[in-house]
Amino acid sequence: MASGISSTTSSTATGAATKTSSQELAGNFTQFLTLLTTQLKNQNPLDPMDTNQFTQQLVQYAGVEQQLKSNDRLDSILTNAKSSSAASATGFIGQTITADGRTTALKSGAASWTLTPARAATQARITISDAKGNVVATQTKALAAGVQTFAWDGRSTSGFTSADGTYAIKVDAVDATGAKVAVDTQVAGTVDGIDLTGTEPVLLLGTTRIPLSAVQNIGAKLST
Repeated sequence: MASGISSTTSSTATGAATKTSSQELAGNFTQFLTLLTTQLKNQNPLDPMDTNQFTQQLVQYAGVEQQLKSNDRLDSILTNAKSSSAASATGFIGQTITADGRTTALKSGAASWTLTPARAATQARITISDAKGNVVATQTKALAAGVQTFAWDGRSTSGFTSADGTYAIKVDAVDATGAKVAVDTQVAGTVDGIDLTGTEPVLLLGTTRIPLSAVQNIGAKLST
């Protein structure tokens, strides 16, 4: 798959929504100023506006103005942060990574996960499901303590060869006493694209999607 970066008009929509909110605040601000000016012009000289009330209205005036300025600054900070995150994510293209996750791609009859049980498990039931959540294969085996690789050749429980695609693993493990053993799962692959349409960049490993925050290790960049 050719490497690439995908994006949509989500950032534009967000900017438009922010602009609309700012315009609404500005409109309220202008309306408040107009009302205050009219009130001052038409007040009874023999019974002028209460000082406390006038002060409260000025505080409201200052609050609206401050809110407008704060919104503009926050928008600028968020835009800069997202741009920085996107620029950082593009550097992952062509890199091999390991990330927390249960989903990986089966390609040409090969898929693998890295399993790390909290301690040795005398029995671990490993379940593999397709993209629709259908269970396609199960296996029971013991897991030693520490990091290890679990490879799947794509064969289903019924003996058929599964089609290439995205598959998820689930591990239910117990130790010799029958107590549950937590098993961390990781996936690895080469980044060939970036999806920037969401709030966080997503790395694309073929059909596998990895949030940038899930990346644990980065390998050397592959030569072309």
